Parts: sequence; structure tokens; C-alpha cells
Amino acid sequence: MKRIALFPGSFDPFTRGHEDIVLRGLQLFDEVIIGIGRNARKERYFPLEQMTGLIEEAFRSTPAVRVISYDDLTANVARKVGARFLLRGLRNTTDFEYENGISQVNRYVYEDVETVFLITSPHLAPISSSIIRDLHRYGQDVDAFLPYQLEKLANEK
Repeated sequence: MKRIALFPGSFDPFTRGHEDIVLRGLQLFDEVIIGIGRNARKERYFPLEQMTGLIEEAFRSTPAVRVISYDDLTANVARKVGARFLLRGLRNTTDFEYENGISQVNRYVYEDVETVFLITSPHLAPISSSIIRDLHRYGQDVDAFLPYQLEKLANEK
């Protein structure tokens, strides 16, 4: 049976920290699906369609990774795509507290799903999407924190 993990998030933007979790997840799973969830309560900073394209390009040479977007409960999406695992990265204890509650709810919705937590590599732990958005918003170059170049998106902001 193929071991498929769904790596859910808003990925606004997708960072080197996220990339690290995906690549390390491939050591545990046959396939990792990066699932970009739509959050009705949040307005995206980077357009969803373009972020999807940038992530796909970053993993173009890695056939075991694919990218989807969704507007549903993460557990329902995992069931639909055949993922028995949810992959999540943890930078600190605050992340754990938040993710632990979500993992319990996901298990309630889809009892066959297991959440697997990977601790972020130390050199990537300070990176967060919100920090990158703030830096970018005020004109700072953020490409060192991303597995792709933001040139295309920067011209549209």
C-alpha cells in the first residue's frame, strides 16, 4: 500500500522551511501532496494560483511531490486523495500546542489519519511566512528564504 502524506497549509508564501519538511517527508512517505488550503477568514498576500505554480516549479524534478489547492476540511481532503498521514512541521512549542489540537480534530473527522510531526531543521526555524510577508511588503529581498524566485510576484504587488 502506497504511503501518501498530505502536507496542508496556507503557504502564503511557501518557504525553505516548508521545502525542508517536504524533502524530509519523502524519506518516510512514497508521495507527499502539498495541499494549499483556502481560508475564508484570511485574504492571501500572494495569489493562490501563482503560489501553486511556483511550488510546482520548485518540485518539478521530484515526481513524488504534487500540489493541490482545496476548500474543505483537511481531513476530508486527506481521505479524498488517499492520504493516511498528515505531515506537519514544528518550529517551537507554540507550534506544537496549536498543531496538537488540530491533529485531534482531524482524527475525529477521519479516524484513519495519523499526523506526523517533523521538527524544523534548526537553521530554518526562524523563518515564517508572516515574517517573509512583512519583509516583502516593505521592499526587502526575501528570495534567500524561498525555494523559488519571487520576481514574478514582486512585479504584481
